[in-house]
Amino acid sequence: MENAVIQSANQLMELVGLVIVAGLIFGKISEIIKMPDVVLYILAGIILGPSLLNWINIDKYPVENQLILSFGAAYILYDGGREIDFKILNKVKMSVSLLATAGVLISTVIVGYVAARVFQIPVYYGLLMGAVIASTDPSVLVPLFKSMNISNKLKQTIISESAFNDAAGAVITFSLIGIILGGEFSLSQSVMQLVKSIAGGVLIGVVAGYLSHLFVDEKKFGILRDHPAELMIATVTGAYLISDRFGFSGFMAVFVVGMFCGNKKVFDFWIPEHSFQTHLRFKEVFTVLLRMMIFVILGTQFVFENLFSNLTPALIVVAVLIFIARPVSVIFSMIADRKAQWKWQEVVYMMWVRETGVIPAALSGMILTMGVDHADIISSVTFATILITLTLQASTSKLLAKVLNLDTPSISDMKILNEVNTQA
Repeated sequence: MENAVIQSANQLMELVGLVIVAGLIFGKISEIIKMPDVVLYILAGIILGPSLLNWINIDKYPVENQLILSFGAAYILYDGGREIDFKILNKVKMSVSLLATAGVLISTVIVGYVAARVFQIPVYYGLLMGAVIASTDPSVLVPLFKSMNISNKLKQTIISESAFNDAAGAVITFSLIGIILGGEFSLSQSVMQLVKSIAGGVLIGVVAGYLSHLFVDEKKFGILRDHPAELMIATVTGAYLISDRFGFSGFMAVFVVGMFCGNKKVFDFWIPEHSFQTHLRFKEVFTVLLRMMIFVILGTQFVFENLFSNLTPALIVVAVLIFIARPVSVIFSMIADRKAQWKWQEVVYMMWVRETGVIPAALSGMILTMGVDHADIISSVTFATILITLTLQASTSKLLAKVLNLDTPSISDMKILNEVNTQA
């Protein structure tokens, strides 16, 4: 027993060490060749994985692999929540709500129908594929936007959608799995499950965020004011696990915790300056490490045989997602929101910016583990979507913003920011 524990610990250290070293090397290469770092991280994973060197194999590190993916995604969502300003979010709440619900459903149906036809599989499996790849990923977008000057309205709409649509994508995915494995479909139950997942996650996040800040607020209890980083890791972990235990969205919970941190003045929370700066520096380094580890590990799951055997139909499905499903979802969601007063350039940008990453990869992995029919096809399409969207869309997002003249704060955005500063 002791030997097994020691072996597991050594395996974890081996995994983390290999991933970090590879991430550092390939991250430096990304700086030199001016390519998004996540693309190089995935390439590093492919090289280290079973497809080439076979130094990292998820069959050897199943628990460690899932731990890094789950916690990494949770913490990155927390980091994304910190970028949200309530004042701005309130102006685009309808767009975000529609994109994260109706938008995901629209993408699922369009992609699912096409997938069923091109792969010649039952429609439920096509819809399952569509549901898996329908949600977007903030782990790429958050650091990308930090280096851009697009309006906070547009930035926070994209980030918020990425956080909220994870819950919708997961609920649709598991509803379809239930049907496929012999259950019965109930629209009302599925809708209630979605509402429960989101509302429960929000509730847990609110409670966790409020309580954690009581312990670092210098005007209230403040007994942990010198340990904000440690407390936040505990809060993110606790909020995620408690939500998951009750069947709520853990990702929604940690996102809400992040929003608490990003809107401290709204809730009259005051953290000592030295504690704030310490937490900020820690958060930035920790987030970089987690992104590095997540995408290197995703790369190790790449299987050449599965992808190449389904290459042509997979490319068709990805093309439909990018050029048909996403634009239709965006047009429906953003045009309906008259209050937000979206410009056509912003709508076009939203159509293009939708990277796929951690959450779809995790859902695909769960489907493989459950032994669902056609899971290998779903996995190969998911990975193709991740590779193409990260390589094509993430690498051109900054350029497109400049072409559309969006890479500068708008006048309306400056007014909102002035209002926020005045109230603060």
